[in-house]
Amino acid sequence: MNIGDRIRNLRMINDLTLEELASRCELTKGFLSQLERDLTAPSISTLKDICEVLGVSLSEFFQEPQEEKVVFTRDDFFQDNQETCTIKWIIPNAQIRSMEPILVSLPAAGKSPELPPHEGQEFGYVLSGQITLMMQNKKQLVKKGESFYLEGTYHHYFINETKSPAEYIWVSNPPLF
Repeated sequence: MNIGDRIRNLRMINDLTLEELASRCELTKGFLSQLERDLTAPSISTLKDICEVLGVSLSEFFQEPQEEKVVFTRDDFFQDNQETCTIKWIIPNAQIRSMEPILVSLPAAGKSPELPPHEGQEFGYVLSGQITLMMQNKKQLVKKGESFYLEGTYHHYFINETKSPAEYIWVSNPPLF
């Protein structure tokens, strides 16, 4: 592990200048600069102080960062078969992220979950069939190959008023489901 790089990365993540970190740790800017360039090594006590300011424990500091998974397969999906639709969470643990994409399948006469007014936005893309957006007692048809984008200001949901199934990607920010 390159201690200097790790300190520099954590300092930048915390949006601190070298001078700010030095001041908070009661160290000199020159000493921290040497640490970040691996020209000197800190004592355990000094490293513990630096870690405290950077918001990590010593054990977290030395943990190798885990490679973030960016591609997900069907094996990663979680499916919820509801009475009037099927929802597939296509990104695991999306509720801890800023966006939550789901794949919704509406059978003929199917209906999505109803969402009350909320902060945030939603986006969707119809993969097959067509769906009807119900919002403020108004209907808006969204067909295959079309998309929707809306603020979560109003109570809304989707229905399938056809005799064929429909499927669409629905992304909310922040996560709602």
